[in-house]
Amino acid sequence: MSYDGHVSHDLLGRPLRDLRISVTDRCNFRCTYCMPKEIFTRDWEFLSREQLLDFEEIGRLVRIFAALGVHKVRITGGEPLLRRDLEELIRMIRTVEGIDDLTLTTNGSLLARKAGTLAAAGLDRVSVSLDSLEDPVFRSMNDVDFPVARVLEGINAAAEAGLGPIKINTVVQRGVNDHSILEMVEEFRGTGHVLRFIEYMDVGHTNGWRLDDVVPAREIIDAVNRVHPLEPLPPLYPGEVARRFRYLDGQGEIGVIASVTLPFCGACTRARLSADGSLFTCLFATKGYDLRPILRSGESDEAITDRVRSLWEHREDRYSELRSGATDGLPKVEMSYIGG
Repeated sequence: MSYDGHVSHDLLGRPLRDLRISVTDRCNFRCTYCMPKEIFTRDWEFLSREQLLDFEEIGRLVRIFAALGVHKVRITGGEPLLRRDLEELIRMIRTVEGIDDLTLTTNGSLLARKAGTLAAAGLDRVSVSLDSLEDPVFRSMNDVDFPVARVLEGINAAAEAGLGPIKINTVVQRGVNDHSILEMVEEFRGTGHVLRFIEYMDVGHTNGWRLDDVVPAREIIDAVNRVHPLEPLPPLYPGEVARRFRYLDGQGEIGVIASVTLPFCGACTRARLSADGSLFTCLFATKGYDLRPILRSGESDEAITDRVRSLWEHREDRYSELRSGATDGLPKVEMSYIGG
């Protein structure tokens, strides 16, 4: 299938531009806000190899999505670097006409070992999750006693491999790591990396989310601005989820992702593909649309394209704008399954 430049729009006029692909629902961390150890025990039933889309199936879907207007692909998980031979998939996606931005989100635990091969395969950039520089806090949050130093080694290796500018993602929770905000700022100011603070979100049902635990983006920016004056920057592209700010002294920029207090549903251009082939049109979706059967039934690319186009063109998701008592208790999918 050739890229025809057609862009699908949903019922609210939002184009399909970004595809986030989960390649595994497994992770070697048990972060308390994502995969709490009390729920994701050794007995947790993860997807089997047969249930996972293989790389050829993923590559085929990327070509289909590119024909509908997608130009940016992000590889997620779980922890995507746990997927064997991931570089093969990156090389495959790199050749798809229309895809001009190929990125990956990781917890950084395996990045020092894999950064070079990822870059050689054609990956453009990485985003690394790092919630605190204080070792006891970070070990407590990842809940597998993983040290900060090894994540920092991965960030350095990624920078040396040319996988930048690197984005550092920090989920901020009241009373857990909110005291770490300025320490994170001091660590990454002037490095060329982009630090992004993320409001604690109510994805899934296992993380015990409460609104009281959310540190609003405005509070975060005010705290930074008192020490290092900031000014707002315009979005880099339509649909960018982070609100950007630059340091007035020229030492780089930071961002905040404020799904809770400053929803950005109106500009959302993202579709999400789970590791077993379900298409989700919102991070807070109550259900997905299983594409695996039609992928494996001999359907033509044209038939699958029509199905995906129809799903997107009937999309009207805007959970974060509607978040209220009316959305409490909805059967949302877990972040570890859908990808963040």
